[in-house]
Amino acid sequence: MRVAVIAVGRLKQGPERELADRYFGRFDEVGRKLGFRELTICEIPESRARDTATRMAEEAAAIEAHIPDRSVIVALDERGQNLDSTVFARNLGRWRDEGSAHTIFIIGGADGLSPELRRKAKLAIAFGSATWPHQMVRVMLLEQLYRAATILAGHPYHRA
Repeated sequence: MRVAVIAVGRLKQGPERELADRYFGRFDEVGRKLGFRELTICEIPESRARDTATRMAEEAAAIEAHIPDRSVIVALDERGQNLDSTVFARNLGRWRDEGSAHTIFIIGGADGLSPELRRKAKLAIAFGSATWPHQMVRVMLLEQLYRAATILAGHPYHRA
């Protein structure tokens, strides 16, 4: 199964980029042994439209253009479920075992994800009830992907 993160906005150079790169590499190393063939990051430019609805619609269209058929879509959304790392790992492993070709995690821009795109998601998850900058969400997601891979591999990184 291929795993992708589609995110509105760019992750610029700095500590967030360094952390993201670190967890990206770690997931790739562990994940390949577990049947996760590829992890990709796709950055979508932020819409410059003046009104919120148009910005969200333009960003949603750009995101959807990068979602392949037969994908499990997971929305990162402040209204989503708060999953512990073990449940997150079980979901990822189950989708892989069910033969899903792609699991796509989507991170919206400053206005969030369009309601239509949220409805298409098989799962919506939140990292707590706080609102986080998309750069931090990306780092936290990549860490959770790495953690999920270590849980599935029986590696001692996750000690809960």
